[in-house]
Amino acid sequence: MRIALTILIGIHGLIHLFGFLKAYGIAEFNAIAQPISRTYGILWLVTFLLFAVTVILIFVHSDYWWLSGLIASIISQVLILNYWSDAKFGTVVNIIILFAIILGYSSFNFKQKIKTERIILFENSASKNKEIVTENTLVDLPQIVQKWLTNSGSVGKQKVSNIHLVQELQLKLKPEQTEWNKGTAEQYFTVDPPAFNWSITTEMNPLLSAVGRDKFVGGEGEMTIKLLSLIPVANAKNEEKINQASLQRYLAEIVWFPSASLSQYIKWEAIDDYSAKATMEYKGTKGSGVFHFDKNGNFEKFVAMRFKDAKDTEPTEWMVTAIRSEALNGIKIPVECEASWILENGKWTWLNLKITHIAYDVGKMPVTKH
Repeated sequence: MRIALTILIGIHGLIHLFGFLKAYGIAEFNAIAQPISRTYGILWLVTFLLFAVTVILIFVHSDYWWLSGLIASIISQVLILNYWSDAKFGTVVNIIILFAIILGYSSFNFKQKIKTERIILFENSASKNKEIVTENTLVDLPQIVQKWLTNSGSVGKQKVSNIHLVQELQLKLKPEQTEWNKGTAEQYFTVDPPAFNWSITTEMNPLLSAVGRDKFVGGEGEMTIKLLSLIPVANAKNEEKINQASLQRYLAEIVWFPSASLSQYIKWEAIDDYSAKATMEYKGTKGSGVFHFDKNGNFEKFVAMRFKDAKDTEPTEWMVTAIRSEALNGIKIPVECEASWILENGKWTWLNLKITHIAYDVGKMPVTKH
């Protein structure tokens, strides 16, 4: 769609260039039979230049292309109204471009909202914690959790304060879905206070995309999904089940920053030699799950009873399984995982993810695109 839109705007812009050339007697423009004054010729040129800028901004994936496109379309339509008998069909093109501009602005507005949330998230984070994780720090933890932290490389390093990561995703939105939807996601975490902000862009099909944002802040969760960045299809918040589910997600994802297991908000209980239950409580929201490890302390899976959405009357078993682990930035973490729900008719794996970038204690919120 981006390529088709770029071609359409480019051709539409070139037509306006010919209006300028006709006004100054440089070239014939038989599509417009009426004479074009030099004053209007300048407007035809300006419109061409604005459409050209729009094409360039789309090509470089700028979030601001819609602004020059909107101004160009408005001037273009003014010119069309003045030369209506010859140029009226250009209105159809402007309507198509205007629809794309509305989608572009919606995407821009959604991204700006997320950016603002993330700036506040980082500003509220206690990022001055310089405490080093030592073996003595771990003494109150279950043995297998101690082994996990040691094996991960967290011992001897500072406790992590904030995290930025990027993921490649494959998703299935329904159990009966056979094909995977591909997407990319970006996530920010803070440890004190415990919070995250996660955004995703995914292609439903070649003509339909969706964006989403999940967050957990102040003990409350929120989940939003919009088709084409414009049409809300899910918006869950201010709900106890969503709050708990978001907290449990945060708890599961500390496997990417293991020193967060030392948080004052998390309590540990040994289950057996290879598993331990973590219970987290923050701002009135409480949830738990069981971490499973191998004999060497490598994370294998996290299992919790979790609500899929606010409509559920009972929680469902939810599982995050490590597929592959490796050391990134000195910390061994699961870089490929899958998430599944255990339904009455069997296991439904709905998410595969791969971490392509992770950074710890980034200082200020990094600005990236995905």
